[in-house]
Amino acid sequence: MLRQDQNELLTRTGSGTVMGRMFRSYWLPALLAEELPENGCPPVRVELLSEKLIALRDNDGRLGLIDEFCAHRGVSLWFGSHEPGGLRCAYHGWKYDVTGQCLEVPSEPADNGFCQRIKLKSYPLIARGGILWTYMGPPHQQPPLPEFEFALVAAEQRFVSKRLQESNWLQALEGGIDSSHVSWLHRAALDTDPLFKGAKGNQYNFNDAAPQFEIAEAPGGLFIGARRKAESGNFYWRITPWVMPCYTIVPPRADHPVHGHFWVPIDDHTCWTWSFDFHPTRALSIAEIQAMRDGKGVHVTYVPGTYRPRANKANAYLMDRGGQKAGRSFSGVEGIAMQDASLQESMGPIADRTRENLVGTDNGIIMARNRLLRAAKALAENGTVPPGVDPRHHHVRSAALVLPDEKNFLPAAGDAVRARLGMAHATV
Repeated sequence: MLRQDQNELLTRTGSGTVMGRMFRSYWLPALLAEELPENGCPPVRVELLSEKLIALRDNDGRLGLIDEFCAHRGVSLWFGSHEPGGLRCAYHGWKYDVTGQCLEVPSEPADNGFCQRIKLKSYPLIARGGILWTYMGPPHQQPPLPEFEFALVAAEQRFVSKRLQESNWLQALEGGIDSSHVSWLHRAALDTDPLFKGAKGNQYNFNDAAPQFEIAEAPGGLFIGARRKAESGNFYWRITPWVMPCYTIVPPRADHPVHGHFWVPIDDHTCWTWSFDFHPTRALSIAEIQAMRDGKGVHVTYVPGTYRPRANKANAYLMDRGGQKAGRSFSGVEGIAMQDASLQESMGPIADRTRENLVGTDNGIIMARNRLLRAAKALAENGTVPPGVDPRHHHVRSAALVLPDEKNFLPAAGDAVRARLGMAHATV
């Protein structure tokens, strides 16, 4: 368990907090590219790390992320309209470009220089891999662009979605690196979900519900190995990489696309769960893409017009007690994504980690917390750049392997946990 002060440090990400400073060291997913689909399209409200912002794509296609509120009287620029060169506030006509620079103040003489002195807070916004990414830290410390494998493959090999999660980012992340719950919470889905079923490795999950964990540090975070019994004295290893602060890749199953996530704080009580699927050697099939749109695998269906899951806290996640009793779902909640989210949200907005009783299968979570605390302390005290900022740290893969008993999982995995564009994943 954590002390209360440690829990506070890791879960608070607003401006001026230790973890907020660390998150602001990275490029973070801000929007789906589909949210700003064309030049001059309506602005989009964005809240990240407890900052309220507006995303813009102006008439010339330039992207920007600026303070939501006009510098004049503080009204939301979401009501504004695009004109050549910028967005004009609906209240008194002040006009801003995608960098937040005020271009016009209609009530002031154009030659008095007043508007040149007005500039809203702004952050860069770049497109890569179906996502619009932002960097919210000091401009002189801006790192190179992210190089996660899913974002570098061809567009037809990738599918990306996001959903609102009503919990702090950390308990969502901890669910993503907890491989032991798959044997329980998702056991029915392994047999029925079209993006999971049919893999030989599924049987190992069914047969051994008490995996042994080994953890290895990586330059950007951790490799978390979960070992289950296989045939002839061998072991089935599911290896999950975690790249700081909030990126994970789910170990693959057969020839299905590979899944992964980011968990990005909106504020201290909610986060965006970003979910992606990609295949390193082929285009996703029409059936696979349709399954993802239908909420299969790690994706969800939505309340129309939003990114809030259709099954959510307000409707008790469409709990089906009959299905739970019949074995169609271990928890009564349908879908892998919402099975995870419902239980993580049930912990409360911020989980009280002082009350936990951790066991051996929680070693990955324990090590991740330790790595976060060490990195946050080093950044706060010495300005040390945290792990995961360097794009070389992004060149990792998950793997699912059967290895002999005496093998240490990480050396035995070798190149299987290194991203190599165009090369197949190691899976069973």
